[in-house]
Amino acid sequence: MGEQAAQPRRPGVGVGVVVTSAAHPGCVLLGKRKGALGAGTYQLPGGHLEFGESLAECAARETLEEAALPLRHVRFASAVNAACAAQRYHYVTVLMKGEAEPGAEPRNQEPDKNEGWEWVRWDEFPPADQLFWALRCLREQGYNPFTEELDHLKGTDTRSLK
Repeated sequence: MGEQAAQPRRPGVGVGVVVTSAAHPGCVLLGKRKGALGAGTYQLPGGHLEFGESLAECAARETLEEAALPLRHVRFASAVNAACAAQRYHYVTVLMKGEAEPGAEPRNQEPDKNEGWEWVRWDEFPPADQLFWALRCLREQGYNPFTEELDHLKGTDTRSLK
């Protein structure tokens, strides 16, 4: 019987969502992670892209599943490539931006994975070492969710995290 060669590990593909709200000007939605990987760091809503799913569909689904928050005007924001060999973590994360439906407020739907959701001012963010990797990389790119410019994508490269 033929033995299959060990398949090389491949990066995961994730979708993160920068959620804004007219009711919370200048703020984005952040949660604090629970669990072994990245516990205590701040994260955006998001998760794995499902087979056959569009990026916008994934962003809307994940935000609804995690924060019970319906989105509108979902669109591309950025992409990051974050790797940490020590944690055996390597993800390419596509970041989408979406606006919370008027009157909608987040509810923590996954208390085993997240401490809760809060609106945090983009210009008063926690320090980089308190951000989960994709969000840290996004901030380091110079992304601003309150402009529609994509200048932050110039010269984007792999980011190795310690």
